Amino acid sequence: MSDRRMEEQKVGEIQRELKQRESWERDMWDLLPSTDEAREKIWGRSRTFAGDVWFRFRRKPTAIFGLVLILAMVLFAFLGPFFTPYRYSEQNLDLVNIPPRMRVFSSGDSPLLTITESLRIVTVNQDGTLGRQLRAVREEEKMKMIIFDLDGTEVGLFYGVRPYLCADPETHVIYDQKTVWNRSFLFGTDSLGRDVLTRLMYGTRVSLMVAFIAVTVNLVIGILYGGISGYAGGMVDAVMMRIVDIISTIPLTLYVILIMVLMGSGLASIITALGTTYWVEMARVVRGQVLSLKSQDFVLAARTIGSSGKTILLEHLIPNAMGSILVTVTMLIPSAIFMEAFLGYLGIGLQSPLASLGTMCNDATENLRTCPYQLFIPALMIVLIMFGFNFIGDGLRDALDPKLKK
Repeated sequence: MSDRRMEEQKVGEIQRELKQRESWERDMWDLLPSTDEAREKIWGRSRTFAGDVWFRFRRKPTAIFGLVLILAMVLFAFLGPFFTPYRYSEQNLDLVNIPPRMRVFSSGDSPLLTITESLRIVTVNQDGTLGRQLRAVREEEKMKMIIFDLDGTEVGLFYGVRPYLCADPETHVIYDQKTVWNRSFLFGTDSLGRDVLTRLMYGTRVSLMVAFIAVTVNLVIGILYGGISGYAGGMVDAVMMRIVDIISTIPLTLYVILIMVLMGSGLASIITALGTTYWVEMARVVRGQVLSLKSQDFVLAARTIGSSGKTILLEHLIPNAMGSILVTVTMLIPSAIFMEAFLGYLGIGLQSPLASLGTMCNDATENLRTCPYQLFIPALMIVLIMFGFNFIGDGLRDALDPKLKK
């Protein structure tokens, strides 16, 4: 009796299991609810390598911020000069060292007045635009005062104190003071009366052009040199790397000075100097990648089918090392920009009236105490450009790393 009951229990369990399997198979073909979560279970969009890199790159907020920042800088540098009424070399000695935010004086119904660093008084309209320069009538050295004529009314400029003051020359009553934004020159003027904003546009353009051209030259030389060295190996690799070590020990500043003595100062000499020295780092990176890749199975397969060394290097090894190459390029660009700015600051870069971020910083050192904005503005531009490219390089490094793929 017990054996029969056990058999009936086993039969019941088998029947229940069959019913559950039939129910599961039936439910397996039912339509899932139309939600994003349900779609991800059964469907995923296939992406190319470039599409997958972009997908992971745009998920990093700092990388997107860096990309937007660099695009904004490029538009500012190349399209901005079309919207400014000034030229980068245009001088106005009547409006020297006018700051972006001006201290103005007012007396009754007379127009607003501002004092320049060259001890001149310039009228300022109510909207913040600059007007005409007043004519100096006489100077009273004992009072340390210069008298100017304002439509028949005398205005006194007291230069015995800093900051300078505008006052009534008879009563010595100081006019009312306030600050207004400079609407004629949004970033002010420099020591020669040139528009800082316009020169900043051209300076950013020159610095970006120098960096991109120099990095392009470095990219070509570094990839070919490092790729040949890593693929050939042996004595060829040892000799080529010793040449790289010798070049890297040459001080860049002395090398640039030598290039400028031979070629003369200018944009071409800076590009030549940067283009013939910065490639050593790229060559080391490419060599290291090629050494690690040439022992892989796909290289052995290419050799087996009879591919030449040139084909293996250019079509197999270098494309597979492109991730590290792109990251290195994004790091070299801000380095080249900083080096160009450093050379310009030392006075061995571009010569006046050409503008670059380095030459603007160099020109600003003469009036650093009285006009700090002339140094702060180009220095801030250098910092933003370097931040932008560093953010892009950091994002590309994560996007091109297969270990970080989710």
